Amino acid sequence: MKSSIFDIFKIGIGPSSSHTVGPMIISNNFINLLKEKDLLKKINRIEIILYGSLAATGLGHASDKAVLLGLSGKSPQNIDTNSMDIEVENIKKNKRINLIDDIQIDFDYDKDLVLKMEFLPYHSNAIKFFVYDDENNEIFNKTFYSIGGGFVLSEDEINVDVIEDDFKVPYEFKNAKELIDLCKKHSLKVSELIMENEKTYRSEKEIKDKLKEIWLVMENCVTEGCKHEGLMPGRLKVPRRAKKLYDKLSNKANFSMVDPLEVMDWIDLYALAVNEENACGGRVVTAPTNGAAGIIPAVLHYMNRFLNKNLSAYNMDDINSFLLTAGAIGMLYQKNASISGADVGCQGEVGVACSMAAGALAELMGGCVDQVENAAEIGMEHNLGLTCDPIGGYVQIPCIERNAMASMKAVNAARMAINGDGKHHVSLDSVIKTMFETGKDMMNKYKETSLGGLAVNAVEC
Repeated sequence: MKSSIFDIFKIGIGPSSSHTVGPMIISNNFINLLKEKDLLKKINRIEIILYGSLAATGLGHASDKAVLLGLSGKSPQNIDTNSMDIEVENIKKNKRINLIDDIQIDFDYDKDLVLKMEFLPYHSNAIKFFVYDDENNEIFNKTFYSIGGGFVLSEDEINVDVIEDDFKVPYEFKNAKELIDLCKKHSLKVSELIMENEKTYRSEKEIKDKLKEIWLVMENCVTEGCKHEGLMPGRLKVPRRAKKLYDKLSNKANFSMVDPLEVMDWIDLYALAVNEENACGGRVVTAPTNGAAGIIPAVLHYMNRFLNKNLSAYNMDDINSFLLTAGAIGMLYQKNASISGADVGCQGEVGVACSMAAGALAELMGGCVDQVENAAEIGMEHNLGLTCDPIGGYVQIPCIERNAMASMKAVNAARMAINGDGKHHVSLDSVIKTMFETGKDMMNKYKETSLGGLAVNAVEC
């Protein structure tokens, strides 16, 4: 089965990859499935049920909006983020929805969109569609799952044997040990090995063009996040902080000569900027998810500003290598564990992003493959057990600050690994297995349902 870093890094919209991007993709897939089955013109009514974690925190994550816009033919890549709210308000007000191919049907938001606190067996992020004809007879239904990072499955794809495609990568690996052994055997860095594998699917120029597109979205996200003030959406009334911090740091550009820890303030700034943009529904890159979208850009900006010898311009080759290595580590978690907060808690989002960034930074700092593996392992080891307990169902508290904290942890993990010799007791494979087992043992109230942790013990303001 084809496995690519571009499955890990996807351009989408905030605030959540599993609760916003996934549902939009699902509803888009569903409406196109109806078209394939020649059912579009027979539709009189569509009922949508959001189950489990989607029911618990979906409204705070704009799952309702995403599903409706996906039925209208919108996708995370092409949607105008500035018009989303207007389109959804029109659907609510007019009680009509425009489907693809200019088909309009009645839609009562309050009756036809149902939140059901029931967890289906396969995954806690489930959506079921029911389609009815003019006589209110059910003519079709389908269940889908949003399994994290924008990845989706239909009920038909569960437990289906993976069909091997015609692509054969030169360096096949199933786990970190195999990846590291291949790098040593062929005298390759992780980024170099992944680049060779990616060439199986597209040309080197196409790979670099896609990597640059991803970087530019990340860079723009930081830039935009440093421009805007005001309150983030929702009843929490959380203020945006990145602009004030940016103004403060920019007005004393040389202050780091006096206070070397000011570097931490810049890393915090980069992460806050991205995650505030994400919380406001802006365009971001899943890295590996929206909830953890600030960590890779923050560490990349740290690398460019404080480790790049040519401070006047960033080095695209270094950025490419960073993303390739980070993507490889992300694929290990996707293959052997989970990157869904609703599945394994925030360790599967922020923890994985921290691990990805730590390993990538270690390589860019000159680390050998053992040090890269060590950095990635440290990044996750100290995020084990991290719960996903967003207050009010919004990706704001503690999610935004958590990205800043994990960005610093990634830098520290890389530096610890570089200052060692690469030998360590706990392997990356062991920590991935432990993370997955820990997540499965975690109670549902700590996995993106807002039913436990800070979500119930902190007073909403």
